Amino acid sequence: MTTKPHGPFAGLLVLDLTRVLAGPYAALMLGELGARIVKVEPPVKGDDSRHIGPFVKTKTGKVKSGYFMSVNRGKQSIALDLKAEADRRIFEALLARADVLIENYRGGTMEKLGYGYDALKDKYPKLIYAAVSGFGHTGPYSHRPAYDMVAQAMGGVMSLTGHPGGPPTRVGTSTGDLTAALFATIGITTALYDRQRTGKGQKVDVAMLDSQVAVLENAISRHVATGEIPGKLGSRHPSIAPFAAFATQDGHIVIAAGNDDIWARVCKVMGREELARDPRFLTNPLRVQHVDEMAAEMEKALAAKTSKEWLAALETEGVPCGPINTVADVMADPQVLSRNMIVETLDPDLGPIKMQGNPVKLSAHEDPKTRAAAPDLDADRAAILKELGI
Repeated sequence: MTTKPHGPFAGLLVLDLTRVLAGPYAALMLGELGARIVKVEPPVKGDDSRHIGPFVKTKTGKVKSGYFMSVNRGKQSIALDLKAEADRRIFEALLARADVLIENYRGGTMEKLGYGYDALKDKYPKLIYAAVSGFGHTGPYSHRPAYDMVAQAMGGVMSLTGHPGGPPTRVGTSTGDLTAALFATIGITTALYDRQRTGKGQKVDVAMLDSQVAVLENAISRHVATGEIPGKLGSRHPSIAPFAAFATQDGHIVIAAGNDDIWARVCKVMGREELARDPRFLTNPLRVQHVDEMAAEMEKALAAKTSKEWLAALETEGVPCGPINTVADVMADPQVLSRNMIVETLDPDLGPIKMQGNPVKLSAHEDPKTRAAAPDLDADRAAILKELGI
């Protein structure tokens, strides 16, 4: 058994029928906020991500997936074959107690098993049924399978990522999965709030493709306003300048000057105050128009000192700036550590394992420095069956 959850969702039971990333991450966030998560996995193999690296080997030779552990910590696991009558009875006993069900099969899969929303809504009228899929449960693509990169490609994000003339480039994290997970979490919490008012559950239908379209932000407005198709810009912002990574004597730093006043401060720090008065760079629209000339002038000045020296000077003047951190840098950053964004799970086979924390900080609830471990497949079967009286 996992430790008893604490948080605003304490007392909520979530059935997690998901695998890999989008669904498991949505369930993880609900667990971080106090919900009890029972992960229902296929027998023998379990969640696909149990077999995706990086892998960590225990002293006894047992191999565990770091991928799986990072998004399934603090959950309970029971292995059920939803085509087998005995396991269906167990699942239905869990459904009778559940507040939320999350699944991320392609559209139509749960219906074939007899557990689609239409089959459950009358029998379990308070149940929040959340479906996270590649394309949603309506539309011509609804029965297609999808992974993160498919969503990034079809949602337009890959067309905006990378440097001009470069090959198609995936965003460095799984934004197709993670944005869908976060929108699903928002949808579930909204449905729970609505249930407080109406007493009824409902279906939450979140598509990875929809989620990518939703986060295109000003790319859509630029296309509508200008008729042009936005493309790759490297590190720079399409509508603000300077707002990019710039070369220094020993590397690169990010400088983000969101208005004319900050631009003047950047020029002052660089010892190039005349640039703030240059007709090409007087306003943000002019700087965007002459962005390459502006960047060349800036990098001439920035070549005189190291990244560390420039960052210290820019910070003194209140200029938004930052280093280009590696993952190792992030995990050692004093701000990140002070915000408890690197936590430990206490794995029974591996001991303490560091992973990402919870970015949602609530004043009325503790944000502990440790988390319960991710479960082994079917690890909680006996305890769950006892609780159900089976």
